[in-house]
Amino acid sequence: MLGGYRIEGRRAAEIAASVERGVGAGELKPGELLPPMRGLAAELGVNPNTVAAAYRALRERGVIETAGRRGSRVRPRPATTAREAIGVEAPEGARDISTGNPDPALLPPLNAALAAAARRHERHPTLYGAPGLTGDLVRLAREAFDADAVPPGPVAAASGSLDAIERVLAAHLKPGDAVAVEDPGWGSLLDLVPALGLRTLPVALDDDGPLPEAVERALRQGARALVVTDRAQNPTGAAIRAPRARELRRVLAAHPRVLLIEDDHGHGIVDLPLHPLAGRDGPTEHWALVRSTAKAYGPDLRLAVLTGDAVTVDRVRGRQRLGPGWVSHLLQHTVTALWESRAIDPAEVARSYGRRRAALLDALAARGVEAHGRSGMNVWVPVPDETGAVARLLRAGWAVAPGARFRIASPPGVRLTVSALSEDEAGPVADAVAAAIRPGEARRYG
Repeated sequence: MLGGYRIEGRRAAEIAASVERGVGAGELKPGELLPPMRGLAAELGVNPNTVAAAYRALRERGVIETAGRRGSRVRPRPATTAREAIGVEAPEGARDISTGNPDPALLPPLNAALAAAARRHERHPTLYGAPGLTGDLVRLAREAFDADAVPPGPVAAASGSLDAIERVLAAHLKPGDAVAVEDPGWGSLLDLVPALGLRTLPVALDDDGPLPEAVERALRQGARALVVTDRAQNPTGAAIRAPRARELRRVLAAHPRVLLIEDDHGHGIVDLPLHPLAGRDGPTEHWALVRSTAKAYGPDLRLAVLTGDAVTVDRVRGRQRLGPGWVSHLLQHTVTALWESRAIDPAEVARSYGRRRAALLDALAARGVEAHGRSGMNVWVPVPDETGAVARLLRAGWAVAPGARFRIASPPGVRLTVSALSEDEAGPVADAVAAAIRPGEARRYG
């Protein structure tokens, strides 16, 4: 008996279905401990192997999780409200520096690229049975990967980085498996992992990326995959440098069967070199590196390219053929035209974000405020009271992103996006932040 709910059935499928009905009806709560297999078998009058098979099926479907001698529990349900919904609305007159969006002034005009794609469509419209990828997109993507010393591998395309990461995870993992993720990290990824029936294992990081000892700990705890941001990590701006990359490769080399996923979030907007963890000779058997067009060309240009080992990319392509089939060739041709015409100057984009980011970091440091932002368009500020800091900044006219959107177990913080700021505004923002996180210091008592 579980709080009044009785598991029923004589066959493994019936027992598993009974548990799922209880979970779906809310009569079996997340975290609730299920009966030991032998005890339930005795209660139902079946062989313990039958209950073991039912529990195994429930684990594979992500309904329950098993922790050795501690038994089997109902898994927590995926959040019904996305982390992106955790935020504040900027009232009239307030400045919104919470969005994580690129500066529209740095996005290229799309007219010529869209017109070129339309002309190609007129000459050669894409019909059913056409290859999923255009030759030009594959060639240019592979050339860019080669230029950054990304190991050789086939190329695939997806509808953005999150879509690509989801497809790679699904190609290798099953519900109940654990995924090591950066903490603080990308909120959408932190939502995606449990939505797939997977477990998150948080990995702490500093300005150089994931800490090797934290990665090692997560892998020893059973992580089947590790997701790492190489540059412009969201929300902290961390970027992996060569020494850290070597340390992480050494850690991964002891776990060659772990799936490695790298998100090159800063591609096209940072000028720091890429130090990929994947290599020609390892350190892991299965890997993928993902690049999106969103930050450099605009979030509505929904295309990401990825490369990886042959098995991983083949599985991604094969499953994709059974779903959407392909990423729009019109979109592929548009991105190809933007790449070929050099519609943006990545170095100038990086300098623009870099100047604004450096101005804000310097202004915060001058006021004694700790902040992080080695690359990209975001600055992360640790705070003692997240809710209070967000509310006080909002009253001062600045809407920032609450750290709860990005955290699992890491301390509180807030994220500031510099793309909406000018260098001259760094001082006023820093004043507001300093007052928001140390409100008592602003008071004087005679």
